[in-house]
Amino acid sequence: MNILYAFVAAGLVGCSVYMVLSRNVARLLLGLSLMTTAVNLVLFQLGRNRSAQPPIIPKGETTLTGAADPVPQALILTAIVIGMALTIIFAALALRAYRGHGTLRSDQIHSAERLGDPFDGKVSDG
Repeated sequence: MNILYAFVAAGLVGCSVYMVLSRNVARLLLGLSLMTTAVNLVLFQLGRNRSAQPPIIPKGETTLTGAADPVPQALILTAIVIGMALTIIFAALALRAYRGHGTLRSDQIHSAERLGDPFDGKVSDG
């Protein structure tokens, strides 16, 4: 089962890199979302449970032995929240770029070039 997770994670990373290298901003957005999913799967695989016992100390005991590790679950939850926030912010930027330029192709958006050379000290009105 571990090798299956490794192949699935590798496939997701490969697909997401292919999408991130695209010139379309929407594909870039989907590729980044897919990359966060692949990272979550890798974190899940690295922190696999070795025990089914919950990480709760029973009554009358002072130490906990043989329990599941809660750290990978917390890391995955944090990664999900950060990935969702990144996706929402990037989607808002993509929507703004589409409304301002009428395209989502990154090679057709030339807003920065119209501002002029930043090293000559002059700014064009563009």
